[in-house]
Amino acid sequence: MSESSTQTPAPSSGPPSPVIRHLCILLALCGILLFWNLGALGLTDRDEGRNAEAGREMLETGDWMSPTFNYEPRYAKPALVYWLMGASYKTFGVSEFAARFPSALFGLGLILMLYLFLARLRDANTALLAALMLALNLQMIGLNRMALTDSVLIFFTTLSLFAFWLGFQTTRERRPWLWICYAAMGIATLAKGPVGFLVPLIVIALYLSLTKQWRLFWQEGRPLAGTALTILIALPWYAGMWWLHGSEYADSAQANTVGRFLKPMEGHSFGFLFYVPVLLLGFFPWSGWLLFAWPQTFKSWRTTGTPDATGVTSQATAEKKADPVRLPAASPELSPVTAHPSPSDRLDWFAAAWIFATFVFFTLSSTRLPHYIGPLFPAAAILTASYWSRCVRDPSTRGANASVHLVMWLGFLLAGAMACLPWIYDTMLASKLTKEYPLATQLSLGHGPYIAATVLMVGMGLVGLFGLSETRRGAAFWAAGGSLFGVVLVLMIFVLPAANRFFVAPQQELAYAAGLNLKPDEQLIAYGATRPSTAFYARRKVLFVGSGEEETLRTALSRPGRSMILLPESFVEKLPGDLKNYQPILKRYGYLLLASEPMVKIPEGLLPPPPALEPKIFGH
Repeated sequence: MSESSTQTPAPSSGPPSPVIRHLCILLALCGILLFWNLGALGLTDRDEGRNAEAGREMLETGDWMSPTFNYEPRYAKPALVYWLMGASYKTFGVSEFAARFPSALFGLGLILMLYLFLARLRDANTALLAALMLALNLQMIGLNRMALTDSVLIFFTTLSLFAFWLGFQTTRERRPWLWICYAAMGIATLAKGPVGFLVPLIVIALYLSLTKQWRLFWQEGRPLAGTALTILIALPWYAGMWWLHGSEYADSAQANTVGRFLKPMEGHSFGFLFYVPVLLLGFFPWSGWLLFAWPQTFKSWRTTGTPDATGVTSQATAEKKADPVRLPAASPELSPVTAHPSPSDRLDWFAAAWIFATFVFFTLSSTRLPHYIGPLFPAAAILTASYWSRCVRDPSTRGANASVHLVMWLGFLLAGAMACLPWIYDTMLASKLTKEYPLATQLSLGHGPYIAATVLMVGMGLVGLFGLSETRRGAAFWAAGGSLFGVVLVLMIFVLPAANRFFVAPQQELAYAAGLNLKPDEQLIAYGATRPSTAFYARRKVLFVGSGEEETLRTALSRPGRSMILLPESFVEKLPGDLKNYQPILKRYGYLLLASEPMVKIPEGLLPPPPALEPKIFGH
């Protein structure tokens, strides 16, 4: 052995590696997008309010097995997210920030995980592009800043699929990664039910079918032992719930899983093509490139050939499928005859199958909501970053200029919609919202939408300027990402606080005041506007009484002791006659808090009787 081979290398004093720099960039960006002012806005209803209160009640009661909302069983979702919220409450105290902290934390973890995955398999620059695409889109920013189950679900379904790829399609450290794949499926099932294992399962099944690797998977993928591990992780909680609550839990769980798939729930049906605009808007500005990346990847798979049982494309298959007329001549990755598809090709195929399987699965579900397709966004970032990297390296990449035009026009349309938003709100929406939000007509969106529209217009102009230039194309990415970042900041600083002040905060502030002043044996009634977050802010059980249920209200108020009623001011006229004499305690942006007795009692004879005046209602 030579002397030089035994010497300890001197420590490097050069600049930090690209990975370290990129991780610092991602941490700084996510610190702003995900954690800044995380608790500044009130909880939105319905899901945020229910989830946050369920986690708080777990912490309060110490029952970590059976989720409750308003101290009644809540079987709609498993317990993992409530456990995380309970731990967050214990660490930070009960607050909006603590309720949303698990989502932001797992959102950050997802972005860093995607970066490290691609930095390992490809290169640091492509990994950075994909991580920034995943961080800078409206859908993921929204999900990661809300007290929902989706951020945790997406993290573990993505971890499962990444681990599958590392354990099955690479030769290094195969066994540990496969165990992680199956374990992550089990944890995802504890986050949001069967969808936690179904999403990875259908993606893996589609990929194995398209690449004809089922035999290899049965030999080396450990499907039986892995399935046992998934069950071992997820089953104990489900079995415990069935043992404690029997058919009551089983029926409710079935209705919220199979029933949600077979028929619309809570009016969330929408049209069959609902997720097309959701993906275009939610993954903007990268969705314009994604629409070209996916077909190109599919064509690559069709042309390059299908791997046989060993994962290697047969020469005969490749020759049979070769079609020089349909291939871009300058693309080395899509040569007419490729005996061995590159790892980059195979990963793109996997990402394309991931997008397609997830999109179709949730499209076939009868209940549709925008955030349901969140699990496909990591794959969309991988595929789009790969395609955009090719566009920058090879100016002749098919669709390079057309994709830039599509991104620009999507941005211009969105900017136009933002500029029209104040007019649309004032003329078409405000009057319709007054039933639930009494002072909706007094809300002014201000200059925020116009500023956001201007930022987006300028940004899209720069996307076109750089993206249509073969020598400066790479700068189009930063123009697109910067414009989206600017729009999000404008919305967070100017638009959302105003909407929170009129739509979200008033009822929550009154609920908090009522909770502070009511004793445990006294009752709070939410009449007219039955928002779940009321229970979270009151920190107590709330009786929710909807419009038309006045007899229920009368019966509840017949109980002895003090009661408080929280209601929109317009609902005072709907109160039964003998209840209209309840004393107004507080008023906040069109909402009232009434009480059956004064909040402060003065002993009789201590002061002269007050003048016969109408009770004063504190203004807003």
